Amino acid sequence: MQIFMALIAGLIFGLGLILSGMTNPAKVIGFLDLAGHWDPSLGFVMAGAIAVSAVPFRLAKSRSMALLGAPIRLPTATDIDRRLVLGSLAFGAGWGLAGYCPGPALTSLLSGGTKPLVFVIAMLAGMAVFELLQWHPRAGQQKAA
Repeated sequence: MQIFMALIAGLIFGLGLILSGMTNPAKVIGFLDLAGHWDPSLGFVMAGAIAVSAVPFRLAKSRSMALLGAPIRLPTATDIDRRLVLGSLAFGAGWGLAGYCPGPALTSLLSGGTKPLVFVIAMLAGMAVFELLQWHPRAGQQKAA
């Protein structure tokens, strides 16, 4: 049942990304281009997503188990550290340069284009580099500090 619900949630998420225009890199770059021809429409999409998810996240904070029985593990970290800032900058730079973030890029793979494929390969390579750095002995010492 959990796999079926994950499939349904993923399909709804992907459909929402397509309908909102988040899979169109030109639209995304237009939203991020504050100094040029700014397109604010994705701001409304994001505001709507925040509004829709606010209630379930609020309810989830008071629960330890999801409706299907899986444990709820919400993030507890509140620190703004160097890793968070650098990761956010890298994410934003990639989003701004390519016009994709991970969800829309994966959804766009179904279009058969080479741009989302290149982005996803680069994203996976970046994730692999991050994991390799995490296993480096010096990185482990920084993690504990």
